[in-house]
Amino acid sequence: MTSISLLIKNALVVRPGADAPENGELLDIAIVDGKITRLEADIAVEGAEKVIDAAGKVAFPGVVDGHQHWGIYNPLGEDASIESRACAQGGVTTSLSYMRTGQYYMNKGGAYADVFPEVLAETEGKPYVDYAYHLAPMSKEQIGEIPSLITDHGVTSFKIFMFYGSHGLHGRSSDQSEFLMIPKEERYDIAHFEFVMRGIQAAREQLGDKADHISLSLHCETAEIMSAYTKIVEEEGTLTGLAAYSASRPPHSEGLAVTIASFLADETQLPNINLLHLTSRKALTAAMRMAKAFPHINFRREVTIGHLLADIDTAYGLGGKVNPPLRPREDVEALWEHLVAGDIDWVVSDHACCKDEKKFAEDRGDIFAAKSGFGGAEYLLPGLLTEGRKRGLSLRRIAELTASNPAERYGLPGKGRIEVGFDADIALVDPEHTYTVRAEDSESAQEYTPFEGFELSAKVTDTFVRGNHVFADGAVSGDPVGRYLHRPY
Repeated sequence: MTSISLLIKNALVVRPGADAPENGELLDIAIVDGKITRLEADIAVEGAEKVIDAAGKVAFPGVVDGHQHWGIYNPLGEDASIESRACAQGGVTTSLSYMRTGQYYMNKGGAYADVFPEVLAETEGKPYVDYAYHLAPMSKEQIGEIPSLITDHGVTSFKIFMFYGSHGLHGRSSDQSEFLMIPKEERYDIAHFEFVMRGIQAAREQLGDKADHISLSLHCETAEIMSAYTKIVEEEGTLTGLAAYSASRPPHSEGLAVTIASFLADETQLPNINLLHLTSRKALTAAMRMAKAFPHINFRREVTIGHLLADIDTAYGLGGKVNPPLRPREDVEALWEHLVAGDIDWVVSDHACCKDEKKFAEDRGDIFAAKSGFGGAEYLLPGLLTEGRKRGLSLRRIAELTASNPAERYGLPGKGRIEVGFDADIALVDPEHTYTVRAEDSESAQEYTPFEGFELSAKVTDTFVRGNHVFADGAVSGDPVGRYLHRPY
């Protein structure tokens, strides 16, 4: 009989799926060679190499954080090491990070055949959690690379940044060719978005056995609307801070972009569409209407923990600048309404570590000069538990939103569940531990957080990646064990 590598006793195990108890059941988890081999009550400790008593803590599937940005503001290898520690602190066991060519990230243009091996080399051996990448086809050349990216590198998910058409990353207009490092004769516009969709659908038809795992994600904001409203807000000068930034990228810009993306998906017959970080009632209204208009399109809808926890008035300072923006409280409540109604498929962190020295301009009060994005992986599961339980979300539903749903969509069927045969990715949570968020307590290199002072009522105490105890007793443990996930995994 194979000895048990690790035995976790007395855990309130939360399993996704309609047949599982809504709020977990007390079980033991036996792990051999990184896989869950038994899931039952009262497993004998004899023969187990290591035994951990969970003492009734909640065992969640390790979070599959489907939206992060390693390497956007810091060297990629640095983020892979340090920000993966923040992942482990928050119970995130799999990070899927968005990557593109152009300014920021690798600061290179050209073919992914040249750039992506560098991405993999920069991250290898450094993360504490398992990881994969979504890639954005920025040029005609890169559209042609989609089949090889799938077969050679296991990249099954792609992205379009709709607002890059005539808008910079942080709200100022920017020269497109210089910013995106694409050929002068090419444009990153609606026509390009259509051709990306056609390229992905052609790959799906060519690679039939992988087709279900191949999808396209879209950042849905409309460049022309944003550019016009940014000018209006700046010229009027009546709004400041996060309220000004929200008004400069108005919710109807999101709704319009969702509609355009949906029509293009129908036109190109690309069925697997992910609508990223929706922030407003108007965006969700458009998304639900498009789902009814195009029932043959398999839409998935995403929100971030930042947009669920903070608004333009409660976020701590201009560190809350992000794309799309934090919104007024009425939009936050609209997100929760849709989440509780079952209209949202997963919740992510959109973790993008931007250190203080890069985040803020010389005038720290200039919202339009500040960089966009902030970290948050360490607050994803605790934050969703804190607010979700108040609103009636079951533990099972939270496990689906943070683990099983993104795992299934993004080609990771061996992740996202505490089940026999799955990777032993587990987050132990004390559901009664109340604490106040302080940036200084985070494993991230970011010196601030928009959640400063927020009170959370659940805390991750232990994180296991394929049975490796990477976070224990409030600290990251051991050496990096993260592996690149060639998908479908």
